[in-house]
Amino acid sequence: MSFRLDPSDTRALPVQIAEALRTQVAAGILLPGEQVPSTRSLARDLGISRGSVVTAYEQLTAEGYLTASVGSGTVINPHLPHGRTPQPHPAPRPSPAPPRVELTPGLPDTAGIITPEWRAAWRKAAVNPSGDLPREVAAHLRHMRGLTVDPAYVVITAGARDGLSVLLRALGGHLRVGVESPGYPSLRRVPQALGHTLVDVPTDAHGVTVPTVDLDVLIVTPSHQHPYGGSLPAARRAELVEWARSNDVLIIEDDFDSELRYVGQPLPALAALAPEHTVLLGTFSSVISPSIACGYLVVPPSLRSAVDRVREVFGQPVGAIPQAALANYLASGALRRHTGRMRRAYKRRRDLVQAALEDAPATLLPIHGGLHAVLLCDNAVVDRAASLGLTLTPLSDYWGGVAAEEGVVLGFGHLSDVELAAALDLVKQALTS
Repeated sequence: MSFRLDPSDTRALPVQIAEALRTQVAAGILLPGEQVPSTRSLARDLGISRGSVVTAYEQLTAEGYLTASVGSGTVINPHLPHGRTPQPHPAPRPSPAPPRVELTPGLPDTAGIITPEWRAAWRKAAVNPSGDLPREVAAHLRHMRGLTVDPAYVVITAGARDGLSVLLRALGGHLRVGVESPGYPSLRRVPQALGHTLVDVPTDAHGVTVPTVDLDVLIVTPSHQHPYGGSLPAARRAELVEWARSNDVLIIEDDFDSELRYVGQPLPALAALAPEHTVLLGTFSSVISPSIACGYLVVPPSLRSAVDRVREVFGQPVGAIPQAALANYLASGALRRHTGRMRRAYKRRRDLVQAALEDAPATLLPIHGGLHAVLLCDNAVVDRAASLGLTLTPLSDYWGGVAAEEGVVLGFGHLSDVELAAALDLVKQALTS
């Protein structure tokens, strides 16, 4: 790769660098899968600061031109179509089927996590796996959620389902567990698998309604209801907390997507209003990656010993090195900076979804946060999309005992801007065909 910056160009250097690389990709000079120079070496060749190259690479990664992986450096996205490269004249052959595109809800973009700070956190952990992850989680919650917790009551888990399983086992006995309907499908399966009774609790435009049935436990997503995206207003939160106190019910607050809001600041956690009746269930899957398989519980003091007894029986599924690496990463402040960058990228993709579907023959619900959108439309669109090579998730997958509304749930977080735009074109075709 070789190019020079034009001294007469008044645009910012990152803009010039990004445009030069896009041009070389389009011209077939840079091919999918080929490695690009490191930010340090390209900055040296161009005689500019490394920061300008880093900014350009981050923009191109967000757009889908570049990808980064551990051990491979930064490369041209292997899934991009080839540019104008000389081609031999092969014998005619049948056209291959178009590649499948999956708009899976809830998946984050993981390309931007592989940074020098991320690598340094893991190198340090490999040498000395002694980081204090509960303490760093407590600091993270103070910075990002305005929640003050004692690290002694932070329990490290292998994600949301493991955390819920540990907690229900610690409570013991046969429980009546309330879940939102519609609600997050994977968490709904855990209580039933452990032999508890699942009770569907209706939701409205703001989120869960105050239950009118007897429960022992209620699982809620007050910051970003799944899948509709409502946020519980202050009055409803206070009413729910008072109901839990009066009926001696434990609220399990699933904090998924709370940090990925595009309107205003993250909302206060219910755990701040009723710490004695609330367990905060958190995970790093949406801000880092599901493959990290790590999360946490913040439990009331009254439950800590019971949770410890469960851990003694079933063991700690998260190893010392991953815990130390995450502790190092959080302690450096890198996760807060990464979350800020990704929030801006996801907001841009949210805007792409809204612009692409605003005139579609369907109803797109407001997207105030998270990594998915809800589109109210005929259920037949799922099959029509499949015929175009596009996999959509039916809205009915999120419902419990009540007749489901027709529509689909579109995940937009894991695709680059370029890939998302192409996928949205297929959505529009499926809606209008």
